[in-house]
Amino acid sequence: MPVHLTPPEPASLHAVPGLRIGTVMAGVRKPNRRDLVLFALDEGAAVAGVFTSNRFCAAPVQLCREHLAAGGGIRALLVNTGNANAGTGADGLHRASRSCAALAATLGVSAQQVLPFSTGVIMETLPVERIEAALPALVAALRPADGAAWAEAAQGIMTTDTLPKAASRQVVIGGRTVTITGVSKGAGMIRPNMATMLGFVATDAVIAQGLLQDLVREAADASFNRITIDGDTSTNDSFVLIATHQAGNPMIDSLESVDGRILRDAVTAVSQQLAQAIVRDGEGATKFITVQVEGGADEDECRRVA
Repeated sequence: MPVHLTPPEPASLHAVPGLRIGTVMAGVRKPNRRDLVLFALDEGAAVAGVFTSNRFCAAPVQLCREHLAAGGGIRALLVNTGNANAGTGADGLHRASRSCAALAATLGVSAQQVLPFSTGVIMETLPVERIEAALPALVAALRPADGAAWAEAAQGIMTTDTLPKAASRQVVIGGRTVTITGVSKGAGMIRPNMATMLGFVATDAVIAQGLLQDLVREAADASFNRITIDGDTSTNDSFVLIATHQAGNPMIDSLESVDGRILRDAVTAVSQQLAQAIVRDGEGATKFITVQVEGGADEDECRRVA
């Protein structure tokens, strides 16, 4: 039973302009459950991510790294549950690529502008035909990323989770309201250096492209990389930060500026809430414990002691 965790209220999840969300039941593994989620980004959005440190990373992680490195401007994130497409070799890569190509053709973008994510059972063939068949309905289901859409996405990425996980907050930067909203999933095989988890956080803040990777890394290090449930790591772990640049705030060109610190603190706070929700929903969890270390020589020493 979750430790002091309740389902998110859709009304508490703020909309992020420049982002649309769709979910469908594709029957990837089980019928009658949302298992395919699409995040569609308006042109001009920026994306950065951090991924598993496991040397046996799954096919979608390999493709995400390749597509982000290509620098073509990401326009869509496609997430399936029920099948991790891990330990599947060249065939797994081919099937992940097929899903990207099929979605790209439906959206009118290039395959390299699609990031694929999979979570679920490992070492089983990804039923890409079911994903392809569901794509027209998935695209038709796209709607602005309001609270109800975020709540559905939180449900759609669940595997062994007992509750959906979402968080949201707003801050004022340069006189404009900036929104940060995100979802995560995970309940087992959780340890520092990321784990069997997925996390997606979006903001409408205007921020320099070169800062986004630093921001997602810092947020991960302060949240998802500081949780553990059972000491296991995994193959598909991904944490992605999206910036749609539609809030109208002055460009943030330094994370050490006043505006940069406001955004960094807010993104980190949302990430920490999502990470803690994973621990609270841990498989077999009965307690939620925090560890605070004081008096260390530096942050790294304190982290290792914890």
